[in-house]
Amino acid sequence: MNANDSIKIDELKKPYFVWFEENWIHDDVLHHHRKGQLVYVESGFQYITIEEKKYLLPQNHAVWIPPNAVHKTNSHSEKIKLMIMFADVSTKESFYHEVTVFSVPPVLREMIKYAEKWSKLMISDPNENVFLKALFNELPRFVEHSLTFHISLPKDKRLTRVIEHLHSHYRNEIKMEDLSDKALLSFRTLERIFKKETGLTLSKYQQMLRIIKSLEYLSSGNHTISETAYEAGYKSIQAYTRSFQSVMQFSPTDFIKTIQ
Repeated sequence: MNANDSIKIDELKKPYFVWFEENWIHDDVLHHHRKGQLVYVESGFQYITIEEKKYLLPQNHAVWIPPNAVHKTNSHSEKIKLMIMFADVSTKESFYHEVTVFSVPPVLREMIKYAEKWSKLMISDPNENVFLKALFNELPRFVEHSLTFHISLPKDKRLTRVIEHLHSHYRNEIKMEDLSDKALLSFRTLERIFKKETGLTLSKYQQMLRIIKSLEYLSSGNHTISETAYEAGYKSIQAYTRSFQSVMQFSPTDFIKTIQ
C-alpha cells in the first residue's frame, strides 16, 4: 500500500499524520509533500532516493526528508515494518531543511512506537499534536551524532552504463580503466566527470557500494560478519573491517549493536 494512493497527505487539515504498516509496499514513483517526513524502519531495510541521492535505511534507522524534497522508495527487504510520520515545518532551523539518516536511539524508538496509536487517524487529536510536537522539536538533538550513508546518482547520461556496471559487479575485481569504453570517453575524462557528478572516484564509489550493500546484509540478521565480508566482495574479514572502518568511522560489530 502506498500512502499517496489512498490519502492525499498535503490535503490533510492537521499538523501531523502517522502511518504505520506491517509490510509496506511502495510504487517507486518520484513525488514530494509540503510536510516534512520522518521514515523509521522498525524491521527489514529500505533504499530510498532523495534529490538524486540513494540512501540505505537499515533496521532501527530513520531518515528525515525535508518539505518538498523529491523522493521515491527503491528496493527493500521482503518484509519491512515502517513508521512514517508527517509534520508541518514552520521553523527556519537548518536541520529541518536537510536530509538526515540516523540510528534511532532507544528513547526516540519508544516515542515512535507510542505514536503508533494514532496511525491513520484522519481527524485532529490534541494529545497527538502535543506529543508529536515534542518529538519533532527534539529531533535535532536525537540525531546530533548521526552518520549518513548514501551514494549520489550522476545526471550525466554518459555515465549511465558505467553506473549500471558498477552496481551489477560491485563485488568483483573491476579494472577501472576498462570502464572508459562503456562511457566512450578517455579514462582521464571519465574519472574527472565521474568525480564531479558523484564526489567520488570510481574505486571509492565501488568501495561505498560494497559497504552499503554490507549494511544491508548485516541488518537482515541472516549473515555473520564473515559471510557479509565475502558477499560484499572482500577476500578477508580483516580487509572488510578496514574498509568499513575507513568509510563509517566505526566497526561492523558497532553497527550490529545499533540495529539490535
